[in-house]
Amino acid sequence: MDESTRFYCFRNGSLELVTEAQENDVQLEVADSWLVEDGRARSIDAHFDRFAKWVASVSPECLSSLSPFFDAVRAEIPRTGRIFPRIEFHAEVKSPNHLFLRLREAPEQLGDVVLWTLPESDPRQNPRVKGPDLSLGMQMRRNAQMHGADEAVIADSDGFILEGALSSLVWWKGEKLLSTPDELPWLPSVTRDEVFAIARQMGFETGTERAKPADLVGLEIWALSSLQGIRAVSDWVGLGGPVGQAKHAEAFTKRLRMLSTSIA
Repeated sequence: MDESTRFYCFRNGSLELVTEAQENDVQLEVADSWLVEDGRARSIDAHFDRFAKWVASVSPECLSSLSPFFDAVRAEIPRTGRIFPRIEFHAEVKSPNHLFLRLREAPEQLGDVVLWTLPESDPRQNPRVKGPDLSLGMQMRRNAQMHGADEAVIADSDGFILEGALSSLVWWKGEKLLSTPDELPWLPSVTRDEVFAIARQMGFETGTERAKPADLVGLEIWALSSLQGIRAVSDWVGLGGPVGQAKHAEAFTKRLRMLSTSIA
């Protein structure tokens, strides 16, 4: 565990610092994370709600612990600096403790992103829940880097885009902002919901469509995440044509930043 990371277990109503040895004995079942800058974050309650929904699906008996856990998490997050906290539910056979907090310094803010399509269909076991496939997502991203890209794009067995390895994807067709349909197996995205809400407030249409990578040639494309916000796609390795210019990204990024509120 990195020296800048602190790892806590929620035990007897409070968060207690735990050792790396204890950390290695756990199995990550559910996770959620978001960016905190000087005590302010976007949609923290939406992240808590998503986490609670996922925990309910795997361990409903733990639901009564979530409200005090969320309160303890809010209190523990530093009010200065860039922090990237992660809340976790662990499946542990030998322990009654399942809820954890990982406090980490946030990585640097990145600019445009280059995409690469994973050559095989979606290899994840549980794509609708963040946690079980996190390490696989990081491996897919490393594979993308070996091909000169920053992020891997996951497609289903029919070749339709699902999402990025650690991001969601949206694209513009004219003045309409689109994304993968919810009926396909991809991770519900808090940031996509934020961006879609901004689009509607600005008078743009939003929607979903099944699309293959080749369908997006010439279009403005974004990769979204709670950490990085909006990253405009500058290139897509092997796409078969150029991507479109990022005409809308700057205005949306400014509005996205305005959604940050105090976590207190």
